[in-house]
Amino acid sequence: MEGVIIRSRSGFYDVAAPEGEYRCRARGKLRLAGTAPLVGDRVHLEPTEGRSGVITALLPRKNAFVRPAVANVDLLVMLCANVNPVTDPFLMDQVSAIACAADCSVAVCVNKCDLDPGDTLYATYTAAGFPTLRTSAKTGEGVEELRRLVSGRACAFTGNSGVGKSSLLNVLDVRLGIPVGEVSQKLGRGRHTTRHVEFYPLGGDTYIADTPGFAAFDVQQMPGLTRENLAESFPEFRPFLGACRFPDCAHVCEPDCRVLEAVAAGIIPKSRHDSYVRLKAILDEIPDWERKK
Repeated sequence: MEGVIIRSRSGFYDVAAPEGEYRCRARGKLRLAGTAPLVGDRVHLEPTEGRSGVITALLPRKNAFVRPAVANVDLLVMLCANVNPVTDPFLMDQVSAIACAADCSVAVCVNKCDLDPGDTLYATYTAAGFPTLRTSAKTGEGVEELRRLVSGRACAFTGNSGVGKSSLLNVLDVRLGIPVGEVSQKLGRGRHTTRHVEFYPLGGDTYIADTPGFAAFDVQQMPGLTRENLAESFPEFRPFLGACRFPDCAHVCEPDCRVLEAVAAGIIPKSRHDSYVRLKAILDEIPDWERKK
């Protein structure tokens, strides 16, 4: 039978199927082939005893991510905040570029807006072309707008630890009761209360994955993002691509670069271009033999 993985923990996969939920192991050939199942994967499973089963095959994926470790996502919701813990925009720009390269829609929630409205974050990602809203789990601001945004889609909430992913999910559906933690005032960052990926059904074909927080990325966690598709992965660059003086313009320091002109004119946020330059430098350092793997 077919089903969807809704939870992954300690080598077991909980699969939602028309006949109910099954606790499954993955067949060894999948692990040997390097295709470990992810939450969100559509799979074939063979029931065994009771509500146990074996995942025998993965169906084709729409997309897949390393961080968060999910597959077949329609919308990636990036949560950020301008108050303890303050979000590093470069991390957000990495996440959004990876998602755009995977043809996954992106939205931004400037969370904890009851404490700080995050005006710069809001302006930056609105200008970048992402649906951007202010939210607060405490006051309920933006919750109904967010509910409409995620309706009928498979979504994943992602962001740094302590930014409020689980708290906001609990407000979207009070029945979830997801554990939440407090932010360390001394360290200025959150504690990892979410330790596994899980898809929560919100009704009406709406599923939202709560994912563990993060503080950094490395090259291995940016699959699908290359120096060839990097500029296209910044949506606000796209109207200017192909119009530069040089066909192979890198959009870093070249003369008559339309992207740089848009940055100078304030059309493209400078912080976004700075992130592009940093990401390009990282990708440029990957040797050709490594890129072909």
